[in-house]
Formats: sequence, structure tokens, C-alpha cells
Amino acid sequence: MMLLPVMFSVVAGTLASCLISILPGLHVYNVMGLAVMLLYGAQDAGATVGSEIVIPFMIGLVCGWSMLNTIPSVLLGAPDESAVFTVLPGQKYLMSGRGYEGVMMIGVGGLAGVVLLLLVVGPIAPKFLPVAHYVLMRNMHRILWVIIAFILMTEWPKGGTLGPSGWGKFFDAWKGLSAGLLTFFLSGWLGFILLYRSPVSVEVAFQNIMPAFVGLFAVPWCLLNMVSGVRVPEQRIHKTLGINGDVILRSAAAGGLGGGFAAFFPVVTGGVGGLLAGHATAQRDERVFMMSQGVSKMMYYTGALLLFFAPGLHLTRGGGAWIIKGLHEPQGWGDYFLALGCIAISGALSFLLLSPMSRFTLWLIGKIGYRKISAAALLIIILMVYAVTGWAGLFILVVGTGIGLIPVLFGSRRLNCLGILLLPIACNMSGIGTAIAAFLGLV
Repeated sequence: MMLLPVMFSVVAGTLASCLISILPGLHVYNVMGLAVMLLYGAQDAGATVGSEIVIPFMIGLVCGWSMLNTIPSVLLGAPDESAVFTVLPGQKYLMSGRGYEGVMMIGVGGLAGVVLLLLVVGPIAPKFLPVAHYVLMRNMHRILWVIIAFILMTEWPKGGTLGPSGWGKFFDAWKGLSAGLLTFFLSGWLGFILLYRSPVSVEVAFQNIMPAFVGLFAVPWCLLNMVSGVRVPEQRIHKTLGINGDVILRSAAAGGLGGGFAAFFPVVTGGVGGLLAGHATAQRDERVFMMSQGVSKMMYYTGALLLFFAPGLHLTRGGGAWIIKGLHEPQGWGDYFLALGCIAISGALSFLLLSPMSRFTLWLIGKIGYRKISAAALLIIILMVYAVTGWAGLFILVVGTGIGLIPVLFGSRRLNCLGILLLPIACNMSGIGTAIAAFLGLV
């Protein structure tokens, strides 16, 4: 395999991630699905694109997005006054004029995640993880049910201060919890429908879940930004971050644990892994929390790809690995070292791009406004869903948006939307999925 095409491809993928990272709600897996459709179209037209071009480009796209997607998550995530007591540290930094500092702090965590992948996961994955997978695979469904129980249990009643009577306070306290449970089970029901009776055509079955995810997560975020009346204060550019080696090590431990757990276990996403790691390590420092999110995101998205290429393991975790699996099967140590090299190049380049891209985004927000940027992102993702899945996909998007707005309107966690994956797959792995689908009239 020639070195120059590989380097050119991974750099191109990383640069492409810059374009999709600054738009809120635009997920890298959606873009990868569209890229696969364009690739199939090129192949039908007689063009040939080798794996030495496609695979490094995809790895660069995922790794670069894992680093640079921090920009919209902080700079375009302004909360309204109703969420003043529940905002995340990144949003607090934004509303205090320190959004750039927050982005760079999470970026340092992402860079720590790259180092973990190269120096820790890379050497041990082919040797130890196949054994761990063999030991745990018979109990995967039990582990999933424990995770589901933990997610629902930690959606604890909040509030309880409104209303003149005890019943008023009771309903105020249980409003968010009830919304969280409703979100989880409605999204799980949608997951069963898409798994057993999806309206999406067979030709694009590999993007079956994409419209639902866009509706559950991306569209509510864009709509919230568009209707929010909050004013974002002027942002200051800080040259120092106020972190040291102790903060970085604690962040790497917490984020590496959560992201690594999510990358290894089926269906568990980076958000779930971060929740579990946060409770396990009990980190209260805001800097540690923010940096650990950068570590976790890099470990989950990019680490899942690395485990797909690991000899003797070849785990297919996450949408990126499933998409690449349809294009290329790993061919031993050569592909594994190729993946490690691409991660090193893309991780370093994307971190260097983080500061100028953050400054550009701040300039763009000042010129255009985050509402117009969110509206443009909403239009792009709707057009993308239509281009990939047609009218059926738009219908699924609308249904997913209705479910995804429940936690936004009632103050519960958006993490409950992951019931779309957790519930049907946990039932299938336990051997009861078909019976439940029959009860719902889906088979």
C-alpha cells in the first residue's frame, strides 16, 4: 500500500470533518452513509476507488469529527432561562464568555484520548480483548439490562417546590421522571418498529436507524436554538486553560473508562459510558468533567473503529464500523497498523485545527447569529435524510422529533432516547424480542 495516497486520504477526511463539525446536529455517521451512497454510485458508473483511499478517509472523518464536534456542542448550545440550574459545565463556560476556553479544554481531553488509543488500547487490544469478549459474550444481555436499569433509576425525581399543596409538589417532582420513562419506552417502541417493520427501502437498509436518530437528537437541538431568546455574551479568547497534569490524568481515567466501555460493549453509546464512568469515579471538578467528555467521545467513536481492525477481535461497534464493514473486511496486522497511523495523523491535525475553527465559529456566530446557523443545519440534515431514505425517512424523522422533544420540554435527560437501541436489542439478546414484536403486531 502506497504511503502518499493514504496520507492524502486521511488528511482529506480530517479536513472534511471541519465542514460537518461546525453545524449543530449533523452527525458523522449520517455523512458516512451519504459518502457510501456516492461511492456506490461511482462504482456503478465504472470508477474504482481502492480501500487505501476509502478506509483512511473514513477514519480521518470519524477521528476529526470526534475532536472538532466539540465546537457546536459548546458554542451553539446556549441554554434558555428555564435550564439555568441544569446546564452542563460547557454551557456555563459559554454563558460566562469563556466558550473558547471550554472548547479547548475538551479538545485537550480528545487529544488525551488519542494518546490512550495509541499507547494503551493499541498494544493490548489484540492480545487481551478477544479473551474478555469470549468470557463476557454469554452475559452481554444481562449487562445491557443492568445498564438500562441504572439509566432509569438515575432519572431521579427533581423539583418538588411548585404547587400550593403536597400533590402539586408531588407532580412537580415526578414530571421530569415520568417524561424520562415515557421517552425511553416510546423510543424503544420506535426501535422495534424500525427493526421488524421498517418503512425504509431495502436498498438503504444500512441507514435504517439514521432518520430516527436525527429526529431524536439533532432536530430538537436545532429547534431549541432557533426559538431560544437567550443572548450569548461576548466571548473572550484565553491563552491559558488553567489545567495541570493531575487534571489531565483524572480526566483520562474517567473518560477512558466510559468511552472504552462504550466502544467494547454492544449498543452502549458514549453518553451512556460517560454516565457510568461519572458515577463510578465521582469526579466533581468541572474541568475534569469537561475534559473527560472529550476523552470519552474520542475513545467511543474512534476506539470503536480501532477495535474493528484489531486482529483476533474485529468487533463491530458503532455505526462507523458497520458502514466500513460493508466496504472492507480487515486483513490482519497491516490494516490494524494502518488504522493506528491514521488515528495518529488525524488526531494531531484535528487538534491543531480546533483553535482556528473555534475562532472562525465565534466570528460566524457574530456575523450571522446562532439561530440562522441552526436553521441552516436543520435544512441540511432534512435534505440529507430525504436524499438517503426518501419520504419514508422524513416520516420517521418527524416521529423521532416528537419523541425527542419530550425531554427538552419537560426537563428530563435526552439520554433516554437511546431506548431506540437499548430496549429492542436487549430483548432480542435475551430471546424475547420476537415475542414482543408479535405482541405489538410487527410480525
